Amino acid sequence: MSSHEEYSFSLEEIGSKTIGTETSLKFELRRLVEKNEILNLRKGFYLIIPPRYSSSEKLPIQLYAEKLFKYLNRKYYVGLYAAAKIHGASHQQSQRDYLIIETPKLNTIKKKSFDIQFLTTGTWPSSNIEMKKSDAGEYKISSPTLTFIDLIHHHTKIGGLNRMLASLEELTEEMNEVDLKGLISWYTHKSTLQRTGFLLEELMGENVLADIIYEKLKEQPYFPVLLSPKKTQKPGAVDNKWKIDVNIKLESDL
Repeated sequence: MSSHEEYSFSLEEIGSKTIGTETSLKFELRRLVEKNEILNLRKGFYLIIPPRYSSSEKLPIQLYAEKLFKYLNRKYYVGLYAAAKIHGASHQQSQRDYLIIETPKLNTIKKKSFDIQFLTTGTWPSSNIEMKKSDAGEYKISSPTLTFIDLIHHHTKIGGLNRMLASLEELTEEMNEVDLKGLISWYTHKSTLQRTGFLLEELMGENVLADIIYEKLKEQPYFPVLLSPKKTQKPGAVDNKWKIDVNIKLESDL
């Protein structure tokens, strides 16, 4: 017997389990929405807001992500600040939830207290996605190393590097060589690896992890890049092995 709790359902799923007309079902759903007992998150997909979450009017993302993406028939994983928080790097108290999905993109969802941003990746990870358990069953989340590198890769879209330095520093405590070696076996964004290696070595003193990235980078030519990409700026002279042009002042708020 399944021991997990139900926090979400699709219209199709509930329709197959109820007796009555489609009209009466929709009326009942509308009544529960008005009472703030359920929320219509996306067309045809609802969240159940039990009493213990009614004051915040929000559910943790891990209670419904798996079911939502089964309904959408799409690949996903909980990522970025949402994953960092679950891995214990909770310095950045983001009210927004983040999911990494395969293309095509989905629009941000903002409904009541729910704020969910979807970011896409063209190269789906062949490893570094973990299964974790929640009250609602299992869900997918980026490993500490993939979380770290995704934050750097997407940093211009989610508040910039300085905003995340404290979270990155906390994440290094959860990272390990096996996780990193798995990632560099499939990861294709060379410039992000350069930025990651630079930050690990120069800012966090994580030389063992940085060395693994450096050995991988040396296998093929790589070229100067800005630490924080800007459309109007090209990298200038670089004086470090990572070929990083440090074009922003790094200031962690930890």
